[in-house]
Amino acid sequence: MHPDRSTTWTPSPGGSPEQPRQVRRILKLFKPYGGRLAIVGLLVGASSLVSVATPFLLKEILDVAIPQGRTGLLSLLALGMILSAVVTSVFGVLQTLISTTVGQRVMHDLRTAVYGRLQRMSLAFFTRTRTGEVQSRIANDIGGMQATVTSTVTSLVSNLTSVVATVVAMVALDWRLTVVSLLLLPLFVWISRRVGNERKKIATERQKQMAAMAATVTESLSVSGILLGRTMGRADSLTRSFEKESESLVGLEVKSNMAGRWRMAVITIVMAAMPAVIYWTAGMALQLGGPSISIGTLVAFVSLQQGLFRPTVSLLSTGVQLQTSLALFQRIFEYLDLPIDITEPDDPVRLDRIKGEIRFEDVEFHYDDKSGSILQGIDITVPAGGSLAVVGPTGAGKSTLGHLVPRLYDVTGGRVTLDGVDVRDLDFDTLARAVGVVSQETYLFHASVADNLRFAKPDATDEELYTAAKAAQIHDHIASLPDGYDTVVGERGHRFSGGEKQRLAIARTILRDPPVLILDEATSALDTRTEHAVQEAIDALSANRTTLTIAHRLSTVRGADQIVVLDSGRTVERGTHEELLESDGRYAALVRRDARLESTR
Repeated sequence: MHPDRSTTWTPSPGGSPEQPRQVRRILKLFKPYGGRLAIVGLLVGASSLVSVATPFLLKEILDVAIPQGRTGLLSLLALGMILSAVVTSVFGVLQTLISTTVGQRVMHDLRTAVYGRLQRMSLAFFTRTRTGEVQSRIANDIGGMQATVTSTVTSLVSNLTSVVATVVAMVALDWRLTVVSLLLLPLFVWISRRVGNERKKIATERQKQMAAMAATVTESLSVSGILLGRTMGRADSLTRSFEKESESLVGLEVKSNMAGRWRMAVITIVMAAMPAVIYWTAGMALQLGGPSISIGTLVAFVSLQQGLFRPTVSLLSTGVQLQTSLALFQRIFEYLDLPIDITEPDDPVRLDRIKGEIRFEDVEFHYDDKSGSILQGIDITVPAGGSLAVVGPTGAGKSTLGHLVPRLYDVTGGRVTLDGVDVRDLDFDTLARAVGVVSQETYLFHASVADNLRFAKPDATDEELYTAAKAAQIHDHIASLPDGYDTVVGERGHRFSGGEKQRLAIARTILRDPPVLILDEATSALDTRTEHAVQEAIDALSANRTTLTIAHRLSTVRGADQIVVLDSGRTVERGTHEELLESDGRYAALVRRDARLESTR
């Protein structure tokens, strides 16, 4: 008994998971690189301790070495300050190298995980999701996290260590001045959190707008999009539409960069003014009879306080950046959490020798609970090496029936079997080897003819390419091209005609040599002459294979062993061409319609 695997996915309406859980999930991304991060932590700690030592060396120079004229001690202390700077710089370079490497590995893991997840999604997901949206998640969202992943974590640890070490050193010098220096710190933390929350909301909105703009670019600037826009006279309209989306992004970018900028500027001003406050506090304490503070201690303290300024502001800015990045992580996690509705079983069946018998047993299918049934009660058997043609009006469910065999969709009732095994129980490799699909929408990569053919069989020899192309009746045309099989086909194969692309697709399938063949409207978009050439290639491809042909033009199915007529997802007629003509039902009416259309051409 197989569960209903037709569950669909829609993103949550702006609701993000609880922040602590999301942060824990982000930290898990770094878990495989714990050893390297530990080294970074040691370098950060050592660098912070070395840099904090410099003010104490300065205090000794001002309070002891110079007043007492101890030139040897002065030289030693000065050398210590120089070495401190050298060691800090070297440690900084090393920690940047390691942390950047770790960050880029995490980025690689994220990109690969999202791409791998999407590769496992059913066809239904891609029919309801814009291509540009998918590309934006991988490129813009993950790219937008680059600074956070590669440097923010290290910056957070480094700045936090520096702040702690500096505060401890300040207390060691004078705890009263330390209290004065840190009075406003809680206010600064509160301000930075407010700014972070504000930027996070804007970042979510901005990424959605970027995804919408990317989708517009992908759709309208493809070869098909350009052809449609030009021939429909909509180029200016598309430009105005893009301009409007880009204008919206401008506003969001400005809001993102200016969010909390004035509040953070106040923090910067206050932190920069703190040395004056320290000098004033020390002077007033001395005038009021308080304890005196040596010049060396005061200069060293102000040096530490200034040293505290940079990591504190950076720490607050990092907090804001982390808040903003949570919006990007949330969008990526949404894709990583997509339910996989077509999965391989825990203990899949592998068929070493595939005969090719296909059975549809009481098959039902619907896309989701809200839509009606696309297929109902389909019972069909196609013997190994036999041929089945499926015909019927548009929307009858013909293509959907063909998609169930290679598991582009899963049935919602009944089952589809290959050699008696439910296709849902087969391993993906067996199913991929068993079933080849040639559809009306031929897809070719922007690569050479040879590369497109070898997509079916990467280790194919040149001779195998030629044999497949000859069988598909496309070899002579390829050979006549200036670059032969090295000719680049262009975006989506637009350098070739429809019939040529179809024959390339057929050659690609011949090269793969599947025992079961699904032909989905493979010649419906071709003219009669081209259809004849392609049909001869299809006949060569179909020989000795189990063939399921979904056809619009009935001239291509007359020789099928069995013809099934679908209407509204149900089988209304079945038989051979002659039997169905004799019964004078739906099929006969479709044949007469085709004859009338042919006579008007």
